[in-house]
Amino acid sequence: MKTIFTVGVYGADLDGFLAALRDAGVDLLLDVRQRRGVRGAQYAWANAARLEASLREAGIGYQHLPELAPTTAMREAQYAADAEKGEGKRDRTVLAPAYVELYTEQVLDPADLEPLIRFVGRSNAALFCVERDAAACHRSLIAARLARETVAKIVNLRP
Repeated sequence: MKTIFTVGVYGADLDGFLAALRDAGVDLLLDVRQRRGVRGAQYAWANAARLEASLREAGIGYQHLPELAPTTAMREAQYAADAEKGEGKRDRTVLAPAYVELYTEQVLDPADLEPLIRFVGRSNAALFCVERDAAACHRSLIAARLARETVAKIVNLRP
């Protein structure tokens, strides 16, 4: 059975992140972020150019899939739900139902997942975004859809 990995930035450093990918046998990182940067010096390693260079050195491929990123309006809807719960983005543990609905209807349902299915079929790919917990990130929605379409299991890496 094929495995679809997911991984986030928060709570990780570069060495731990790369070690988690290597230990899982990940050979392709699929970046599903809209903006390929992370605020704060602690996470500067996850900004696109630095991350791509580090992955190259580690022998891990990289592909940015902006068509699977949430829109700004979707993220703002999630932030509003976070504020109602008193949670910050980095502390979120689940996605708001309104966000899930918007993302599914506007991004996931119309998306052509065939190229992504081929990536998953040819490599040990990991869906990558910023949230530590996959359940708090749209990558969990992508992974669930791919798992259904490809009969794969999902493994959420925690560097």
